[in-house]
Amino acid sequence: MHTAYVIVTILAVLAISYAACLNFVDAESVKVVADRVHVSRKWMLPLGTLLVSGSVGLVIGFAVPLLGKAAAIGLVVYFVGAISAHIRARDSGIGGAAFFLLLAGGALITTFGYYNHW
Repeated sequence: MHTAYVIVTILAVLAISYAACLNFVDAESVKVVADRVHVSRKWMLPLGTLLVSGSVGLVIGFAVPLLGKAAAIGLVVYFVGAISAHIRARDSGIGGAAFFLLLAGGALITTFGYYNHW
């Protein structure tokens, strides 16, 4: 279980950190998605900050399990909200948010599985 926990968590950290960087550099792809789901572009920096916070929390979770669990839960909630925004806007481009939700959910499951010995 330790190997799965480490691999899934690192993959989630890398992917989510990359998404946060796209928010911070004001990438065109992020602007297009924000426009499609009717989210103001001024929210890109705060949303990127949430993503970075979650990624950092997952990394710190290797040393402080409670923080890793909280970060994983927060990221799952974040991406459930992202999917909700796509559904609300009737946007069919939900694949990216679903992929990130799967990564965050995988990190959550493996974190709880490893530290609670499922």
